[in-house]
Amino acid sequence: MSVANTASVILGLLLGLMTILFLFRIVLTWYPQIDLNQLPYNLIAWPTEPFLVPMRKIVPPLGGIDITPIIWVGIFSLLREILFGQQGLITMALSH
Repeated sequence: MSVANTASVILGLLLGLMTILFLFRIVLTWYPQIDLNQLPYNLIAWPTEPFLVPMRKIVPPLGGIDITPIIWVGIFSLLREILFGQQGLITMALSH
């Protein structure tokens, strides 16, 4: 396996992992009493919070609901499709 293939696999897994973490983060918003600083919840909060803080400055809560994790799920899903989908940029580049 070439370096480019290895890098694309790692990037694809990373984008998928971040999407899953943000989905878990959405579920955690349903339980406001949970302390995000305790295990195992901090394993979800720690990698997602750096993305959420600047997005919260741009997109305020709608009706008291923080929608920024939903926005990030969309962003990471779109990136994964653009790069690795059937007609994705990396998929097309590695197939030639």
